[in-house]
Amino acid sequence: MGWLTDPPAPRAILLSGARQVGKTTLLLQAIEELLDQGVSPDRILYITFDHPITKLIGLEQVLKSWKEIQPPSEGIEYLLLDEIQYTENWPTWLKHQADFQKKRRIAVTGSATPLNTKDQESGVGRWHTIKLPTLSFYEYLQIKNIAIPRLPKIKTLKEIFSWSPEKRIQLSETARPLEPYFNEYLLRGGFPQTAQVENISTAQRLLREDIVDKVLKRDMTALYGVRRVLEMEKTFLYLCLHDGGILDLPTLCRNLELNKQTVSNFIELFESAHLIYKLPPYGYGKEVLRGKYKVYLADAAIAGSVLLKGRSLIEDNTRLGAAVETAFFKHVYSRYYPISIRFSYWKSKKNYEVDIVAEVHNDIIPFEVKYTQSHIKMQDIKGLVQLCKEKNLPRGYIITREFSDFDVIPEKITQTNTTFLKIPAPLACFWLSQSEIEEPLLEGDALK
Repeated sequence: MGWLTDPPAPRAILLSGARQVGKTTLLLQAIEELLDQGVSPDRILYITFDHPITKLIGLEQVLKSWKEIQPPSEGIEYLLLDEIQYTENWPTWLKHQADFQKKRRIAVTGSATPLNTKDQESGVGRWHTIKLPTLSFYEYLQIKNIAIPRLPKIKTLKEIFSWSPEKRIQLSETARPLEPYFNEYLLRGGFPQTAQVENISTAQRLLREDIVDKVLKRDMTALYGVRRVLEMEKTFLYLCLHDGGILDLPTLCRNLELNKQTVSNFIELFESAHLIYKLPPYGYGKEVLRGKYKVYLADAAIAGSVLLKGRSLIEDNTRLGAAVETAFFKHVYSRYYPISIRFSYWKSKKNYEVDIVAEVHNDIIPFEVKYTQSHIKMQDIKGLVQLCKEKNLPRGYIITREFSDFDVIPEKITQTNTTFLKIPAPLACFWLSQSEIEEPLLEGDALK
């Protein structure tokens, strides 16, 4: 709304996100807000291009028809254009509108970002992209009308290090009712429609249809001219089986009997359609260029839904751990990408790993997800300890499963200069996604 009513720069808005994430709903909510602010309805146009007629006649003809029906009026015009990727040359059109139509405020949505270099260059300085992730855990609780336990609001996770053991024990018991809802969140996912479906099997089937049938089989064919749909589907299924894992292209190509260029193109398309995140290895220069990427799905429920796991996911410790790691990464990434945080993973020469490393200005903040039923011990976090020793880091975070495993590991136990916070995954995701919190939750002082 800030960009629509009082834009800080003369740019259009691109709401970018996966299918069914809520882009259309946001446009309709924006229209309601404009009307409530007294904007005349004849100065607002909403149109979706995910329709045979609008696809046929094109963008310019739609606007021409609107002007023929609607007499000219004074003031700002608001154009809210849904699924604009189905129109030809939309980046060039949006560029011209931003350059020459100063009385228009334009918001567009797209389930796929521009891929070719020409389209990207034409958009530089002409539109502001707002990335829409799937629902956070906190938003999921809200949309399901679930009574939320009375938990304190915190400004930064760093606060928890100073809490007394008694306070952590008390809060872990207060938050324990979140656990079954967090498990459901991992099964249903953060898509508003499927989140509200009562039956989990139905919710997963709908999500699978949206991903496989609509995105892979329809959108990829219509938008990018993909013809090898079966091979693309096999590649995506492979990523679902290895969610949160380091992508070994030669192994993938050998297993699926596909060439490297084909697979690379498919992965680029998945990223463009907001189905995956790619995480580079920690470091700079050759170690990054030669390194392998880690791949997370855009939502924790995608893998279980596509693979038809149903509730059995909760009983599969390996798959459940991968889903929790994906959910946690989504919460960290989606909240902090606008403020130039670099995310990566770390791997030592001895194959010790750290799942997520956030670089905030000059600070390095490591996260290790250990979603096991036993309490975390020092031998479980050898990679995290080694990274913290090498970089002399003051703090590290361990995402755990058990609510009773909400604790601080002090320096005297780690035998390093690092203090570790063990925090249960439902609590970590809850605090990372509380909408009322306006200040950063990682290392607040550095971000300020």
